[in-house]
Amino acid sequence: MQKSPMKRIAAPFLTIAMLVCMPLTASAQEVTVNAVGDIMLAGRWAAGIKKRGFDYTFRATADELAKGDINLANLESPIASGGTEFKDKRFRFRADPEVAQALAKAGFHLVTLANNHSMDFGGQALAETIKNLTASGIAWIGAGGNLSEARKMTLYTVRGVKVAFLGFSLTQPVEFFAARNRPGTTPGLENIYTTDIARARAAADYVIVTFHWGKEGSTTVQPYQRNAAHKAIEAGADAVIGHHPHVLQGVERYRNGIIFYSLGNFAFASIGKDAASSAIVRLRLDRTGREAEIVPLDVLNSRVRFQPKPLSGKRAKAVIDQLDRLSQPFGSSIVERNGRFIVDF
Repeated sequence: MQKSPMKRIAAPFLTIAMLVCMPLTASAQEVTVNAVGDIMLAGRWAAGIKKRGFDYTFRATADELAKGDINLANLESPIASGGTEFKDKRFRFRADPEVAQALAKAGFHLVTLANNHSMDFGGQALAETIKNLTASGIAWIGAGGNLSEARKMTLYTVRGVKVAFLGFSLTQPVEFFAARNRPGTTPGLENIYTTDIARARAAADYVIVTFHWGKEGSTTVQPYQRNAAHKAIEAGADAVIGHHPHVLQGVERYRNGIIFYSLGNFAFASIGKDAASSAIVRLRLDRTGREAEIVPLDVLNSRVRFQPKPLSGKRAKAVIDQLDRLSQPFGSSIVERNGRFIVDF
């Protein structure tokens, strides 16, 4: 389905993106948000991916993404050609500017830049990233030329329903955090995210928040993750989407909200064996009821060759069973309904 170009209107602490869509369901008020994990198309494998075309990476998931009114991803690198490399960390990424066009072609409307790689090549590359995203019609959250800009929400209006997005980082290096006169990512400090979520709550019907947090390679949710997620929902968030561990972590229903602690990798140019499965989370938001559908993905690059693939049958069920086990400590479970995997919240 073709969607109209987005229009961005900036105001203090507010970025508005208007999106006009055809109805997708019988409910005129339902809004569908797809959220995916980490996208990083840089590094040693990027040249091979570019030969195929960066849009190759997203072809197998195109039909699933087309079901969303708003598609959100974690962009785990700047997409720029310039900048000064920050060398005081092990992994530094910088993706080809053409990646922005591939993201738009794939159907992504919004990315979070609140992570530990957006500043790998400094403020110049961050500014270039934002320029490239804007030129491709993609909005962003979680970073900016200063702290005020980094804290801006993105607000969509879909069929009269307003959905706000915010992004925060709780990962080092702390030098990447924005300040009053310094570019960077939005710090996930309690006084910042609770204030910003409350502001978004006043402006929107629904608020979706991303956090970059947790321990890389671990399926265990850290206590500080759970504390921040609960406080975010108490402040007014309807859903919290986590990134950074590169693997799936559990799902928790808390009060009237839902928390996905980590969606794992989506399209990540590495060949590590730990990141084998992921998911698209499809949030259906309606005033009469809300649900989260989970679409299992195969992301083991030795098998899928940097093209995440939706799973079905026994392989899909195996991913859901894994996620269900990880969710049990939080008292949450995933049920199958007519071939779909659902968490109500």
